[in-house]
Order: sequence, then structure tokens, then C-alpha cells
Amino acid sequence: MRACLACLVAARFASDSFVKPLYSRAENPPSERKKLESATAWLKQSLHYEFADETLLKQALTHRSAAGDNNERLEFLGDSVLQLVISEMVYEKRPESSEGRLSRLRSTLVKDTTLGELGLEMGLGEHLILGSGEKKTGGHRRASILADTVEALFGAIYLDANLDAARKVIHKAFEDRIRTLPETAELRDPKSRLQEHIQGQKLALPEYAIEKVTGKAHKQFFESSCTISALDLKTLGAGTTRRDAEQEAAANMLEQIEAVE
Repeated sequence: MRACLACLVAARFASDSFVKPLYSRAENPPSERKKLESATAWLKQSLHYEFADETLLKQALTHRSAAGDNNERLEFLGDSVLQLVISEMVYEKRPESSEGRLSRLRSTLVKDTTLGELGLEMGLGEHLILGSGEKKTGGHRRASILADTVEALFGAIYLDANLDAARKVIHKAFEDRIRTLPETAELRDPKSRLQEHIQGQKLALPEYAIEKVTGKAHKQFFESSCTISALDLKTLGAGTTRRDAEQEAAANMLEQIEAVE
């Protein structure tokens, strides 16, 4: 009887060992493990940084539409880190500029459209962790998601190491844009430049309208249009505020007008 009982216990133990996953609950399943390894290699190659705490990298890449800890808190922190480091960079790059001009320079570098472009250029989209809905609708290419994730990465690097490490990564990410900072005359916002141009042509002022608003109340995304009836032209713009969306629509309109003229 004892021998049979021992056999049953041994069989049960062997069975449990066989069906037990190869990873614990605290660890990542093989598919996530592979995705994180790919993201780690990408980050090391593109921005010369490797995380000591890989969970911070995972969180920075996780959009709120996916399960688990998302990157919204890291985005909040990364925004402040980015503002500080970019302020330092433009301060050093333009010693002759006034406070107002420095502020406008900083704004051109940290605005959502710039960060979205940066994320796209770096190939960030393929490493995002998205919910099924965002995957189906092309969330990995959406400028607002890319911009938020760029900030979240900077915040995660700050926590993973320190401000100096984050500063080095931001310098690497923005080196080309700092090298080609626009002149002061180019810093006037697109709406102002478009209005001046239209008034010079003695045409009716552009008309702006909100075409679409998406997202929750605290995290909305706007799509605006800019119309110049006299020229039969209409352009669209997008941003996390109505103003940003209108500015992008105005900038797109200026490009159309220059192409026509």
C-alpha cells in the first residue's frame, strides 16, 4: 500500500512538473520576452542606452489600451525631464537669444508633432505594446501615441539611471534638430504667418473648424481644418489641443500655397 501511495505521489509530482509553465507569473511569456529583447536591441542601437530595470522599458512602451501598467505616469515625468534638457540645449546653442525667443525655440522641439516625427524616424512604432483596438487602427503609426511614448522613454531612463543618463539620450535623439535650429523669423507660428500672407493678397481670412475630437476628457486629440474659400483650398491638422491642431492645419496650408505659387 505504501509503495502504491509513493507511486501516486511521484506520478502527481511528475505531472505537475510537466504542465508547469517554463516562466513564472512574475516573468514575461515567450512572446513578450522576444518583443522586449527586440526593443532592448533597438534602443541600444538608436539611442545608445540599455535598461538595468527592464520592467521600466516595458512600461514605457505600453499604451493605456493594453493590459498591465501603462506609460501615462512615465510620460508625465518624461515631459518635465525633456523640457529641462531642451531648455539647457537651446540656452547653450543660442547665447544671444532673449527669453521669448528661447521659449519659442524650445516649443518647436518639444511639441507633439516634433516628438511624433522623432518617434517615427527612430522606428519606435514597431516596439509599442498596444491593445487590440489600437493595433487594428494603426496605433503604431499614430503621431500622438508616438509622441507620448517618446516622453515616457525619457522618464523611464531618468528613473532607471539618473538625469545625466536621460540628458545623454535626449542629446542623441535631438542632435540633428539642435544643429539645424530655425532662425527667429521662422519661429512665428503658422497661423500668424498664414494670416499675414492672406492679408497681403487682400483675401478673406482663413476659417478654422474642429473636424473631430477623440479620446477621454483629460486626454483629448483634436483634428482641425483650415479653409481659404477664395483659393478653394482646405487642409487638416491634428494635435492634443485645439490650438496645436489649428497651427498644424495652418502650416499645411502654407505648404499648399507655396506649391501653387
